[in-house]
Amino acid sequence: MAALFATCTKEEQLSSVSYEFLSSEGVKPIKIHQQMKVQYGATCLSLQQVFEWTRKFMNSISSVTDSHRPGREHRVVAPEAIAAVEAIMKENRCVTVNEIAAHLDMSHGSAHHIVHDKK
Repeated sequence: MAALFATCTKEEQLSSVSYEFLSSEGVKPIKIHQQMKVQYGATCLSLQQVFEWTRKFMNSISSVTDSHRPGREHRVVAPEAIAAVEAIMKENRCVTVNEIAAHLDMSHGSAHHIVHDKK
């Protein structure tokens, strides 16, 4: 039976922290970790992670999946920009990223992303 638990994902382990162990009030994180260590063995969450997630669950966080985070969104490059960069590169293979950015009025980072990362 322990072999089944050894393949559990982090999310499954976190679910057990929140539902199995915390459903009974007053269970200390150290006791939760000891019980998880028996069930999950070497793949068990660390004691620090159990303390952190116990605190989160006690503060009404109920989801173990990643939530949306504030900050910069993923880079989205318009197909027109890609086509324009490719046209400039076909015309002159020795053109620099800075020259492409200046010619198309885009940031150096966007031009670099198109030249080096887009396939």
